[in-house]
Amino acid sequence: MPKRFGKVAVLMGGLSAEREVSLKSGQAVLEGLLRQGVNAIGIDADEQTLLRLQTENFDRVFIVLHGRGGEDGVIQGGLESIGMPYTGAGVTACAIAMDKVLTKHIWRSYGLPTADFCDVRSIEELKGVTDKLGLPLYVKASHEGSSVGVVKVSAEEELEPAWREANKYDESVLIEGFNSGDELTVSILAGKALPVIRIKAFNEFYDYEAKYESDQTEYICPAGLSEAMETGVRELAEKAFAVIQGTGWGRVDVMLDSDGKPQLLEVNMVPGMTDHSLVPMAAKAVGMSFDELIIKILEDSLYGSVKNQQEERL
Repeated sequence: MPKRFGKVAVLMGGLSAEREVSLKSGQAVLEGLLRQGVNAIGIDADEQTLLRLQTENFDRVFIVLHGRGGEDGVIQGGLESIGMPYTGAGVTACAIAMDKVLTKHIWRSYGLPTADFCDVRSIEELKGVTDKLGLPLYVKASHEGSSVGVVKVSAEEELEPAWREANKYDESVLIEGFNSGDELTVSILAGKALPVIRIKAFNEFYDYEAKYESDQTEYICPAGLSEAMETGVRELAEKAFAVIQGTGWGRVDVMLDSDGKPQLLEVNMVPGMTDHSLVPMAAKAVGMSFDELIIKILEDSLYGSVKNQQEERL
């Protein structure tokens, strides 16, 4: 019953480094909702968005804003301040997940596996990093997604230039130990893990080009894991999502180490929804079409504007 959702704003675009990806994701979601008869309108988010949502009498919001301002709890807090229901996780979970360093500290406190790391905020703090983490390693902007500001470092002399590149995007730079195994990703829907996808990128690693532009990247689902391994990775992803108070939908990224053991990378609270995106692939593996998926995500917004259920589950 499309009418139960009322007038739906699909928030996309915005001002983050992931704007272009967000516009593609948002357009796909918008078209899917319209195909099903939902009264949906796309909005390129700006400083007038909250006012527009109120004055134009929207009933709820489907958030497809990637990166800062949309995936970090900012828009979620704004929507709660005006009592507007929205899709996905609440303020706390989004704020935590957007901070890769904080997320890893929380996972460690719960005994969940994640690669060794350093939070480096100055050139001086680079001293001793390779002694601790070894080589190669990854340098990442702590508060960016879509592999923005990510550099693989294979030699000591590459470390400072890589740090400077990531530091353009973020004061906090995560430097993370290298895992040599396969990259896996686990989509979360209604708090439950969908089938694992194994990613085989033809670039040196799964970077922006591999994610959004290349047709050579392979996505393997079923992932070819043993039944026990598949179950274990899915359970790990559910725990990783839950301990940072994640609700609704999202995606947990995992790398296998040299011993084939899973190591958590990060959580995405508003994953991509483009034709190269992973959540729709995982949903398709269980017989769910893209249109069915976005309706399932939108249904989450029917349970109230403030994510009180989040605290009730803890």
